This record gives sequence, C-alpha cells and structure tokens, in this order.
Amino acid sequence: MAGMKTKKQYAALPYIVFRDHIEVLLITRRRSKRWIIPKGWPEDQLAPSKLAALEAFEEAGLKGRVGKQQIGSFDYVKRLDNGESIICDVDVFAMKVTAQHLDFPEKGQRQLRWLKLKKAALLIEEKKLATLIRRFDPGRKRKRAQLEAKISASF
Repeated sequence: MAGMKTKKQYAALPYIVFRDHIEVLLITRRRSKRWIIPKGWPEDQLAPSKLAALEAFEEAGLKGRVGKQQIGSFDYVKRLDNGESIICDVDVFAMKVTAQHLDFPEKGQRQLRWLKLKKAALLIEEKKLATLIRRFDPGRKRKRAQLEAKISASF
C-alpha cells in the first residue's frame, strides 16, 4: 500500500434503537457485493455529516439525524474504473434513522440488511469498521444508567 494515493470519503452508520438492542443497516457494494455502509466522495458545498446523510438516502433510501462529529474512521483499498488502486480514508458519522423510503436513486443496485451489531460486524471485511460497529453505542447504556440513578434517588 506504500506509494498509493489516499482519498477521503464520508460514511453514515445508520442505526435504530430497540428496547433491548441496536440494529445497523449494511448495504452491498455495487460490483463486489461485499457488505459496507453508505459512503461517498466529498462535495465542496456539503459538510461531511450532510454528505453522509445524502449517501444514506441515495444508496438505501434512509432519512434521519446524523451527528456532526465523526464516531470513528476506517480505510480500505478501492480499485478505480481506470484500473488504478487508491486508499480510501473514511470518516464515519452515526445516523439515527427515522424513515426508510421504498424508492431511492440506487434502488435495485444493492442489497440492504438490518442486523444486530455483532452479526453486522461479522459480515464486514474491513477490520476497523467491524470493530467500530461491534462497539457502537449511541448513548443508550449511558442514558439508561442515568435514568436508573434518578429512579433510585427518588425512593
């Protein structure tokens, strides 16, 4: 990988919180069919978190709230159409999904699958991304602990 060009990308980690677990949405790449999260190239007029939200809609029909701060990053080697390979350095933003539209720009080009964190992490080949997914906690445990402390204090 030494000597390869590096390019930035931005990604969304779409999630839904259930009472007892969290699920994330994985999509397949168009060509290789490997599991990944929605991501794309920077655009001058869009902040990184907004670009992550746009990619989640274009690639999976998702709408929701995207955090302004990245929750982590990962890199992978991408083969371009011209045969050249580059390293993509991807910043990841958490996206709490509020809607999933049935019609979206890349419908039919990818598979989509909602999975619990551990199962999703097993399908991801990029080790840093798999670790990020496995450890993902959008504050649910912390909020529950705070609520339990308040309840205990009131008795």
